[in-house]
Amino acid sequence: MAYLAPAEYVTKMVDAGESKLVMSTRDTLIRAYMAGAILALAAAFAVTITVNTGNALAGALLFPVGFVMLYLMGFDLLTGVFTLAPLAVIDKRPGATWAGVGRNWGLVFVGNFAGALTVAVFMAIISTFAFSVAPDAVGQKIGHIGEARTLGYAAHGAAGMLTLFIRGVMCNWMVSTGVVAAMMSTTVPGKVIGMWMPILVFFYMGFEHSVVNMFLFPSGLMLGGNFTLLDYFIWNEIPTIVGNLVGGLTFVGATLYTTHYKTAPQRRSIPVAVVPQRVAA
Repeated sequence: MAYLAPAEYVTKMVDAGESKLVMSTRDTLIRAYMAGAILALAAAFAVTITVNTGNALAGALLFPVGFVMLYLMGFDLLTGVFTLAPLAVIDKRPGATWAGVGRNWGLVFVGNFAGALTVAVFMAIISTFAFSVAPDAVGQKIGHIGEARTLGYAAHGAAGMLTLFIRGVMCNWMVSTGVVAAMMSTTVPGKVIGMWMPILVFFYMGFEHSVVNMFLFPSGLMLGGNFTLLDYFIWNEIPTIVGNLVGGLTFVGATLYTTHYKTAPQRRSIPVAVVPQRVAA
């Protein structure tokens, strides 16, 4: 698997964060667009598997194929840059600023949303024969997901909002762990195995991923879901984005940077064992 030590892959994390900040607008948008589209297609794939098999675990087991593909192809998700881009500023890399981080996050958001929306339109067309018939079983499922994960939270008020936020935190704890896991190995099989495990956890546990939701909710609206665009943004997307930011930056980025890149001095040196001298007879 060619495993890298933590100090090595955390250095790669900081380098990756710096590269995001100096990337051109064109390349940032293209890579973000493709990431959003591929992840959306993986979400549609997982929902289709769940509907056809009646087994949510089967869908969760295969959903990571999209995440693996997009990261092996060098594309960028908002959840990933939440974790990586700030590290360049924290490390005081030349030219790295919080304004640059904000620019990167904004461009990646736009690209991810555009890519996910493209696939949402495609899937709505497929599910309804170009809106000429009622949605098929997969389309109906997507519509119900949108209802449950907007109106379902709203029904609980502040408690629902807190639950949504925490699910966003937990999501990017796992997703960003997957991003980092890709840096732990120098081989493709090692990267795939490393990424697959935390992504499986996030998806099966029903945590909230801002980019996956960029597909599920617009698609749900097109397929007759009983919620509004305002419901989507207030009772899902915005709190999810905030939760994803907190989860990725605190539980993954800052934690690994602090303990493996800026390691604190040891409390004391290890004493050297004294070997008794043998007295000659």
